[in-house]
Amino acid sequence: QVQLVESGGGLVQAGGSLRLSCAASGRTFSSYSMGWFRQAPGKEREFVAAISRSGRNTYYKLSVRGRFTISRDNAKNMVYLQLNSLKPEDTAVYYCAADASVVAGHRQINEYDYWGQGTQVTVSS
Repeated sequence: QVQLVESGGGLVQAGGSLRLSCAASGRTFSSYSMGWFRQAPGKEREFVAAISRSGRNTYYKLSVRGRFTISRDNAKNMVYLQLNSLKPEDTAVYYCAADASVVAGHRQINEYDYWGQGTQVTVSS
């Protein structure tokens, strides 16, 4: 089992940057593909980015490609999401998720097995 705790959210002006962190418990962190999702008020939770178990392969929602970067440090049981060139439409609660399957890059909520509690990102115009 994996427990996930996100941090790093906050209020930032448009064009600014944030770095989200997700700390994972457990000694098998490297056996999970990881993903970041977000949920804006009144909207469904959506895929943002994913990373394979080794960190070699990454996957992004089209609208964040080139602005967001997902990475992981298996030695520290951490996954990160660097958010650059933020836009007001990026405002949402951001969630970290762990996927136990051998296939990375899943984009559907039901393909992930464990979730964090979320961290709020607010981008002002």
